[in-house]
Amino acid sequence: MPRRAVRAALPLPDLVVLVLQGGGALGAYQAGVYEALIDLGIELDWVAGISIGAVNAAIIAGNERDQAVGKMREFWNGVSSAIPWLLDFDNDVVREWSHLAAAGQVATFGVPGFFTPRWPPPALAERQTPAALSFYDTAPLVETLDRLVDWDRLNNGKVRLSVGAVAVETGNFRYFDTTCDTIDARHILASGALPPGLPPVEIDGVWYWDGGLVSNTPLEHVVEAASEDMLVFQVDLFPARGERPHDLEEAWSREKDIRYSSRTRRISDGLMRRRKEHRLIDRMLAKLPPGVTDLPEVKAVRKMVDCKALNLVQLIHQPPVWQTGARDFEFSRASMEVNWALGRGAVEAAMKDGHLLAESIAEGRSDSFAVQSNALQPKADPKIS
Repeated sequence: MPRRAVRAALPLPDLVVLVLQGGGALGAYQAGVYEALIDLGIELDWVAGISIGAVNAAIIAGNERDQAVGKMREFWNGVSSAIPWLLDFDNDVVREWSHLAAAGQVATFGVPGFFTPRWPPPALAERQTPAALSFYDTAPLVETLDRLVDWDRLNNGKVRLSVGAVAVETGNFRYFDTTCDTIDARHILASGALPPGLPPVEIDGVWYWDGGLVSNTPLEHVVEAASEDMLVFQVDLFPARGERPHDLEEAWSREKDIRYSSRTRRISDGLMRRRKEHRLIDRMLAKLPPGVTDLPEVKAVRKMVDCKALNLVQLIHQPPVWQTGARDFEFSRASMEVNWALGRGAVEAAMKDGHLLAESIAEGRSDSFAVQSNALQPKADPKIS
C-alpha cells in the first residue's frame, strides 16, 4: 500500500527513485526537476546517476534535503560564472550564434570549478597516462565536490546513491553503490570521464571512463536491484522525437538526440514490457491446478517472476530552437537558467495531471508516463509478443 502523500494528493510507494542521465551542461535541467520535487514534498529514497547526473546525485545524497537545492544552485552558479549571459535578443538566430560562441569559449578555456585545458597538451604528455588521453584536467571538480558534498552523509545517510562507469580495459559496466561501496570524488569523476575530453579515473587499480559509453541511464540497475513497489522519476536530457533538420547545425543536434535517447527508450520500454509480462505469467500460474504448481519447473518460473509495481515518469528536456548540438557543453549562465526553469516546468506540468499517476500507484499497476505538450500522458503499452 502507498505509504506517503504530498500536496498534489499523490500517494507514494515504498521506494521513490530519481534517475539522472548524462548530458553535461543540460544537468541544470535535472537540478530544476529536483527543486520542484522538493517543493512538492516528495522524499527520495534513492538517486542514481551517470556523468553529470552522478554529480547532481552526489550533491543530493551528500546533503540534508533542505540544503541540497542550495548546494546544487552553488554548483551550477559556479560552473556558469565564466559566461554570465548570452546576448538576450528576441531573435533565435542571434541567440543561436551567441550560444555557439559560449560553447566555443568553454572548449577553449574550460569551465570554472569543473575542468581546465591541459598544459602541456596531451601529445607532449607521458604515454599511457591520464594526461596523454585527455584534453582537459578535472582536478577542479574534485575540489568543488569536496566543498559541496558531505561524503560521510552520502555513504551513511538515508538516500541511497548509485553511479555508473565503464572499465577502460574490459569494457565492463559497473555501478558503485553506497549499499556496498564507499564512494568519494573519484567515483563521481569516473562516471563522467568522457573521452577524449576528460581523463580516465583509477579506482582500485582499474581505469574507468564515462558510464554513458555503455548506457546513459541507470534505470536498469535501479529496477533490477529493487525489491519493492517503486515510483521512478527519470530525467531524460535528449528527446527521442524531433523535427526534420534544416541544416548541419540541426543535423548535429538531432543525431546526438537519437544516439542517446534510443538507448534510454530501449531500456525503459524493455523493463516496462518485462514487468507487464511477469504480471501475466503470475496470473497464469495462479490458475494452475495444485498438482502442477508443485512441479520444479513451475517453482523455478515463479521465482523468476517479479510483480512489484513500477511507475515510471519520464521528464524529457525539450530544448529551445536556439540550442544546438553544442548544448551539452555550453555552460553560460543564461542557458543554465533556461534549462533549470524547464526542469521545474516539466514537474509542474506532470503534477497538473497527477491524478493519473496517483491512480496507477494506488491500484498497484505498472505504468509509464511522459510529459508531452505540457501535460502528463500515459505512454502506449509496449507490445507483448
